[in-house]
Amino acid sequence: MSYYFNKTVEQNFEDTIEKVTEELKKEGFGVLTEIDVKATLKKKLDVDFRKYQILGACNPSFAHKALLSESKVGTMLPCNVVVQENDEGKVEVSAVDPLASMQAIENPDLENIATEIRAKLQTVINNL
Repeated sequence: MSYYFNKTVEQNFEDTIEKVTEELKKEGFGVLTEIDVKATLKKKLDVDFRKYQILGACNPSFAHKALLSESKVGTMLPCNVVVQENDEGKVEVSAVDPLASMQAIENPDLENIATEIRAKLQTVINNL
């Protein structure tokens, strides 16, 4: 099982981030964190890197259910969505597969929640 699903889109990088954020919102997710990997690597290591942004997405009701089912599941939250520019200048969007990451935790309630979140994140990727 792959730990992510992805799609290459025909938009520029900045427009893709806006579109991903809109699609996440439609599925009940907010973006809690935005990490600009390119800027961070330049600042901290003085290296050049491609455009690469990590969006930490959270659906509050599902996060609450997951935390009630498993108190340490917060170590795996939020759901990360990556927007990156590849070598050909195309933009790729990847989302974590929560079902794959939650396999490490043997909790049937959590598996059901992860299955629902997976469907929502797949919808986001499919709608790009």
